Amino acid sequence: MTKTYRIGQIVPSSNTTMETEIPAMLRARELIRPERFTFHSSRMRMKKVVKEELAAMDAESDRCAVELSDARVDVLGYACLVAIMAMGHGYHRVSQERLTGQTAANGASAPVITSAGALVDALKIMRAKKIAVVAPYMKPLTDLVVSYIANEGYEVLDYRALEIPDNLDVGRHDATRLPGIVQGLKYQDADVIVLSACVQMPSLPAIAKVEAMTGKPVVTAAVATTYAMLGSLGLEPVVPGAGALLSGAY
Repeated sequence: MTKTYRIGQIVPSSNTTMETEIPAMLRARELIRPERFTFHSSRMRMKKVVKEELAAMDAESDRCAVELSDARVDVLGYACLVAIMAMGHGYHRVSQERLTGQTAANGASAPVITSAGALVDALKIMRAKKIAVVAPYMKPLTDLVVSYIANEGYEVLDYRALEIPDNLDVGRHDATRLPGIVQGLKYQDADVIVLSACVQMPSLPAIAKVEAMTGKPVVTAAVATTYAMLGSLGLEPVVPGAGALLSGAY
């Protein structure tokens, strides 16, 4: 019998991409593997990507975890990388533990994946030491993200902050612009390119092109989250067309 898994997502209210890219990847996986997936979301208010709104939004994540556990989801993804990273070094571990505790207290224990934790774990899985990063945030927030990643033991050789303050506009950013943006980075000595350090900035359509253009493995926050979700479900982390991490090489 084909098993169906319920994927829960804790999503910023203005996020439109996490509920398109993660389902797109898992639907692509359904073409090559027997498992099936359904998708369920709970939202935290956030419109402008600024530290104050991010902190207020993060405080709502406990409610979202409880709501999703009411639906008995099998795994939860916290779909905002910068909200976690703006709370201080290592905060993804604190958040994951606290939110997992919320699901357990509700009698529906399920693992919680944060996109922030998934990305730093993915870099380790890919044996990256040096990376180049593209992020949509304003420069001060991007600096926080770079510092957070560096604190996890990776050298950020170069990065680009696209400085898009409105989260809806981040979701409207044209993914076809990403290869040109990467060409302006000093990526040549990088082990991995982080094409989108943000689950709201669309990047899935550009991954294969950037890998072909640079000869480097490419990962995004959404790809890393999908890899971590599949792993937490005990499923082979393979998705066609989603770049090196989900190719089956790791």
